[in-house]
Amino acid sequence: MEIFTKRFGYIEIDKDKIITMQKGILGFPEQKNYVLLPHKPDSPFFWLQSTETPDIAFVVAHPSSFFTDYVFDIPDNVQEELAVTDVGQVEVFVIVAVPNGNPAGITVNLLGPLVINADKKLGCQLVLDPGKFPVSYPLVQG
Repeated sequence: MEIFTKRFGYIEIDKDKIITMQKGILGFPEQKNYVLLPHKPDSPFFWLQSTETPDIAFVVAHPSSFFTDYVFDIPDNVQEELAVTDVGQVEVFVIVAVPNGNPAGITVNLLGPLVINADKKLGCQLVLDPGKFPVSYPLVQG
């Protein structure tokens, strides 16, 4: 299947790789279907590209690439919603922000991780405890 993206132009994607974010992502509730694209070889970053709207793409990363102590429970109802039967199916991503293209100012959203059943290609955005997790956490501590 071919899609058009603002960043990559026309790209060919496998329909089986489309991730359905059943409730969308906060601020983008109508956008349900995305594909995960590597940023560069060996990069910890990915693009979560909407398959429906060329302009919508999020930079995301596995939080484990940067934080060893980022741990939270996935509620039972979310596991059911995502058809999770084994914890090995679950992939977690955080949305990355690069303000004004300045890599020194990169932050990640630890409050609203994306949880994806990699086998079923179903995902959702959780909203965790704001007392424990910030919405904008500097990737590089300085």
